[in-house]
Amino acid sequence: MPDATGTTTQPGAAIPPDNANNKLTVANPEDPRMRHVSVAGGTYTILVTGAETSGRYCLIDMLVPPGGGPPPHRHDFEEMFTILEGEIELNFRGEAQQASAGSTVNIPANAPHSFKKQVGQAGAPALHVHAIRAGGVLHGNRRPRR
Repeated sequence: MPDATGTTTQPGAAIPPDNANNKLTVANPEDPRMRHVSVAGGTYTILVTGAETSGRYCLIDMLVPPGGGPPPHRHDFEEMFTILEGEIELNFRGEAQQASAGSTVNIPANAPHSFKKQVGQAGAPALHVHAIRAGGVLHGNRRPRR
């Protein structure tokens, strides 16, 4: 049921008061002040850092070249990304499957996975959300203009 501010809550659930120290973040991947990281042949632009979300998550704009993508790996946090263009082959716990533009992939913590951008397509842009610990994890160089 909506409260006086129009916010909907579960019965009995309290929403904490607004923290005025939390700032609005508006990120543009073409902003020259953005951080860029080279990962497995791709260029990852850190749009929203863990510091900007009180350590809840970070948001990364990924540009993965044909045939590019990270090798098999796993980590102790959830990972989610939405494919904006093209198609990838995703390997999750040893099983391969395709994911294409418009698809959102959510990978549970600790699960082995990898993906590869399909050859013959332009670089695959994707938005990537990492649930992270406070302080963030990624730093790097500036990305070349698209």
